[in-house]
Amino acid sequence: MGTEVEVSEPLIEKIAAVNDEEEEADQPIPEWKDQITIRGLVASAIMGTLFCIITHKLNLTVGIIPSLNVAAGLLGFFLVKSWTSFLSKLGFSIKPFTRQENTVIQTCVVACYGLAFSGGFGSSLLAMDERTYQLIGADYPGNRAEDVKNPGLGWMIGFVVVVSFLGLFSLVPLRKVMILDYKLTYPSGTATAMLINSFHTNTGAELAGFYFDFSPTYVGCGLICPHIVNCSVLLGAIISWGFLWPFISQHAGDWYPADLGSNDFKGLYGYKVFIAISLILGDGLYNLIKIIAITVKEMWNRSTRDSKLPFVNDVQDNSVQKLIQIIIMLAYALADTETSKLLLEQKEREIVFLKDGIPTWFAASGYVGLAAISTATIPTIFPPLKWYLVLCSYLLAPALAFCNSYGTGLTDWNLASTYGKIGLFIIASLVGTDGGVIAGLAACGVMMSIVSTAADLMQDFKTGYLTLSSAKSMFVSQLLGTAMGCVIAPLTFWMYWTAFDIGSPDGPYKAPYAVIFREMAILGIEGFSELPKHCLALCCGFFVAALVINLLRDATPTKISRFIPVPMAMAVPFYIGAYFAIDMFVGTVILFIWELVNQKDSEDYAGAVASGLICGDGIWTIPSAILSIFRVNPPVCMYFGPAVVYLDDGISEHLFIIIHAQGLSMTTRMKNSCQATSRIDERLSVTTRMNNSCQATSRIDERLSVTTRMNNSCQATLRRDELGSDE
Repeated sequence: MGTEVEVSEPLIEKIAAVNDEEEEADQPIPEWKDQITIRGLVASAIMGTLFCIITHKLNLTVGIIPSLNVAAGLLGFFLVKSWTSFLSKLGFSIKPFTRQENTVIQTCVVACYGLAFSGGFGSSLLAMDERTYQLIGADYPGNRAEDVKNPGLGWMIGFVVVVSFLGLFSLVPLRKVMILDYKLTYPSGTATAMLINSFHTNTGAELAGFYFDFSPTYVGCGLICPHIVNCSVLLGAIISWGFLWPFISQHAGDWYPADLGSNDFKGLYGYKVFIAISLILGDGLYNLIKIIAITVKEMWNRSTRDSKLPFVNDVQDNSVQKLIQIIIMLAYALADTETSKLLLEQKEREIVFLKDGIPTWFAASGYVGLAAISTATIPTIFPPLKWYLVLCSYLLAPALAFCNSYGTGLTDWNLASTYGKIGLFIIASLVGTDGGVIAGLAACGVMMSIVSTAADLMQDFKTGYLTLSSAKSMFVSQLLGTAMGCVIAPLTFWMYWTAFDIGSPDGPYKAPYAVIFREMAILGIEGFSELPKHCLALCCGFFVAALVINLLRDATPTKISRFIPVPMAMAVPFYIGAYFAIDMFVGTVILFIWELVNQKDSEDYAGAVASGLICGDGIWTIPSAILSIFRVNPPVCMYFGPAVVYLDDGISEHLFIIIHAQGLSMTTRMKNSCQATSRIDERLSVTTRMNNSCQATSRIDERLSVTTRMNNSCQATLRRDELGSDE
């Protein structure tokens, strides 16, 4: 099964195989209960509050939330390590701080602050308030005063409580498929694991210098992601931004009104969103159906084989399993080759990852039970969203959660808002004009929460797999972090809501996505007929294209299929933009050349370099966001306007200087800028004096000219007088 659906490369196994097992060989891996500690939960609550504040700030300003997994791992290590060191100096006996505990803290923090985004506080929920209604206009068709629900702390907490836990149960049975069989990279999860491993081992610490090189994230993603994924992203950017969008733009005024805004779904923005959704759904649903078919086939074959045996042993002896595992590990250990060591490390990670499993019946029961509670509760909060519509959303949600988790594993992009728009548009069109706006926005919040938490959980499973952390401890920490987020995320949003004028076009917190989501809900009331011309036909075409491409990938030999693009990766730049596709392609080109020059070094260090790039950028997000909250542009930005300067050779030049000082070189740049400014001031002073001198000379010349003319006139008058006197 793994060879049939694998979309990754063996490089990831090299990246994950840091030689930390040798240094911790004498330290047994803690049981899953021991990986969750009181001090870890306290640290998680502190960081979760900080990250929720940062997330709300970004959500209400630019609307783009970066991955903070790396920062969570770093700060978790810093807080707990500082605390344990302090107590040790006081003479207390302290339990060792392990990488498993560090991983659990990171997981808990991610689950907590993730609700600040997926809860819809800056998008779907805020789109219901009165200010957004007024910004769109009371006379706007479909924008009714009845479809207004202002934020309230009580109902917001109740809403996130009943919807936030379902995503954790939706994909738990597929964790082995996503992590071990598909071998999805989850770049942020992999980078976080490398960071945590480096902090807890001496070998990894040698690579820690990479982690503070503040470089672009997507170049690092390009180094980690397989070549075919990076090339697929670039191909998608070329098709969409190089050909498709310019072609559609040429038909402005025919296919759609030419005077629409850049975020109006009746214009080019509608093509971008819905075509991207079509590609994502085509690829995701194909792979989901394929997994289900393979699983059913395997279960059928297994039951057929077991029925032919004279004895059926339903429960295997755990001691026998452990004995088999020990024999396999010893067999690998007998060979002293590097390949055998890597295989041994990989086998150990798989054993730990599968050891404390979450039963399928528990996950299914949890999802069904929570869905029943939510189906009964949500209509009391949002009356237009009927119970049967909520139930339909929960039947559709696992498929979309799989698509989002699969895409996140490939490209590191969590497209929860895109899937939320699917639920928004469908539910709004089903409800119609009488409450369709509120129902659609509420359904959007439900869908966003489920697909986002499912992707976050799978990302953290990847981190746990690479740090030898128990899957059960990861799942429990996700539950605890989500419980924290259900209280912390609404409270921190309420702080912004009461302290600032949220949504004001002239204020610092414009909440740009609130208007967009409400306009989309209004558009959904009219159904697909309100989409731009040919949009639905293009969506169907790209959906079919995704299915065909996947069929070709499975039907052709490996030597051909490895060159066929991945539709899910192609879809991301359709909606997000082409900028990151170039960065990722630069990363894959660097890796390709590195592999040609030195294959071994590229395998040993590519993961460290990539993780350093991602970690550096992720760590810098924290001080940057904190400075942004206090309206400080980090660390300094100076601007000098154009001026005319006369240089020594008499040539006039326009000088336009922008100095952006950042990092350790800030002081040097500031000194240079001051020197440059001083020279410019001196030259400007000289120029001013020269201009003043020239102006004074000009005035003197004018006066002399007037005096000369007056003298000449006087002389002429005297001559005339003399002639008259002679006569």
